[in-house]
Amino acid sequence: MAEQDTKKVSKVELIKEAGNYLRGTIAEALHDGTPKFGEDDIQLLKFHGMYQQDDRDLRKIARKEGRDKHYMMMIRARIPGGVLSPEGYLQFDGLADKYGNGTLRITTRQTFQLHGILKSNLKETVKGINDVLVTLLGGCGDQVRNIIACPSPSEDVFHQELREDILALVNQFGAKTNAYHEIWLDGEKVDFEDKKPEEIEPIYGRVYMPRKFKIAAVAEGDNCIDVYANDLGLVAHHDGDRIAGYTVLVGGGMGRTASNEETYPRLASPVAYCTREQLIDMATAIVTIQRDFGNREDRRYARFKYLLDERGLDWFKEELSARLGRELTPPRELIWESAEDHLGWHHHGEGRSYIGIFVQNGRVKDTEEIKLKTVLREIVEEFRPTIRMTPQQNILLSDLSDDARPLIEQKLRAAGVRLADELSHTLLHSMACPAMPTCGLATAESERALPDVLPEFEKLFAEFGLADERISIRMTGCPNGCARPYIGDIGFVGRTPGKYDLFLAGNFVGTRMNSLYKELVPIGKFIDTLRPIVIAFTKERNPGEQFGDYCNRVGFDRLRELESVHA
Repeated sequence: MAEQDTKKVSKVELIKEAGNYLRGTIAEALHDGTPKFGEDDIQLLKFHGMYQQDDRDLRKIARKEGRDKHYMMMIRARIPGGVLSPEGYLQFDGLADKYGNGTLRITTRQTFQLHGILKSNLKETVKGINDVLVTLLGGCGDQVRNIIACPSPSEDVFHQELREDILALVNQFGAKTNAYHEIWLDGEKVDFEDKKPEEIEPIYGRVYMPRKFKIAAVAEGDNCIDVYANDLGLVAHHDGDRIAGYTVLVGGGMGRTASNEETYPRLASPVAYCTREQLIDMATAIVTIQRDFGNREDRRYARFKYLLDERGLDWFKEELSARLGRELTPPRELIWESAEDHLGWHHHGEGRSYIGIFVQNGRVKDTEEIKLKTVLREIVEEFRPTIRMTPQQNILLSDLSDDARPLIEQKLRAAGVRLADELSHTLLHSMACPAMPTCGLATAESERALPDVLPEFEKLFAEFGLADERISIRMTGCPNGCARPYIGDIGFVGRTPGKYDLFLAGNFVGTRMNSLYKELVPIGKFIDTLRPIVIAFTKERNPGEQFGDYCNRVGFDRLRELESVHA
């Protein structure tokens, strides 16, 4: 493990080094009577699945009245593959009402976030989550984050093996420090003064990873999880009804800085193939390469993708081969047939079904028109389904009796919740990050803005006979790309309040990046900007050609020419 040179590492690295395996002074701060944590503890809290935030809508009022910001915590659970028991779901639902802002947020990594939790209620919230055998440790921070996978509840041997492998990876890369249990669950303190770092944290040591590290696993052919957007992507190949092995992808990541051209999103690159038996060793070697060589001086360049591009894939393959003690097996060819989420009704076993329910931008809440949170709670209480969250921010209710289908549909419709086949493709293939008012990085609206934008796109597409076309629209409030806007057919990335960079020419199956088409487009000009391109698409597309593929084929010069003609 690389030694830390205190003269050449970032401030966060020094905080981790001095943090006593994620303890810092968090325990003491919980009892200091203040509504917020200090800067060092804020960094360490991320490893515990927590971000300190404030309500940005209230900042001006508080400043005018001479008050401090309204501080609160966002907590994010680790739920491998998004699979949660009915008891677990009901606990999150109740905690959101008791301590949070009354909503649940499904993330693009198949887990729940709770927003609006006060510092004084943190311990009770964490204990409540622990009571249903869920942890926050690994939800955030410089470590392997929640490992995601295809949410389909198929019960064949192939998917059972995939689930087993995901849980083995979770066990391998979960932080081993006892700090979480000491601080939040009143666990026994461990004396480790005479222990080496690798005895306490076998993978991470004292300073953990240079930045977050994301792992995803999916079956070949179905890219419903955007596997190329991850630091480590694993594509499972069939051998009859079993898993033959995995094609290994490395170096995906969405984040960038708008004012810095040296930062960029990147799709993962195929580098090798491994058997199931080789999977843990393969993943461990890859994670530890990033641990040992990743940039710890400047966090803007600390993600795995920058290491790979700086040193090259040939260097990486040599290092990986050396750590494994064998030659690498070449990756297999990947062919993607679908990237659809698993919405609507599906059979998954004799006499049983699951239903995929669309959740706009992942926000489970009640409004005057739609009582989504209430009806989901009622369905879970009565029918006890297994809950499966999707990386497209939707929710599946599985293990339902076929006989329950009419009753469940009746409940959903009575609550104002439309089924997937009653919703437009424009809506179903949209995603937005939370942004304002909770995210401190947001420079523009996203979750609160996209619902007002989508009806205009629905009208535009319907006007030109494209209502049934699969065109993905993704929006984020800043360039960090939490809703993966750089893979969508159309991506809007917030730059300033009310203005967004427009990205075009991705593809629907998530294997091609889009590109920056136009900067600082006012939200009120989205339709005017894209209308001439949509018109040309309907006239010039090849048979079966999708929107992003058309934009990529004709090129941006042609698209700008179209826009200027219609200006």
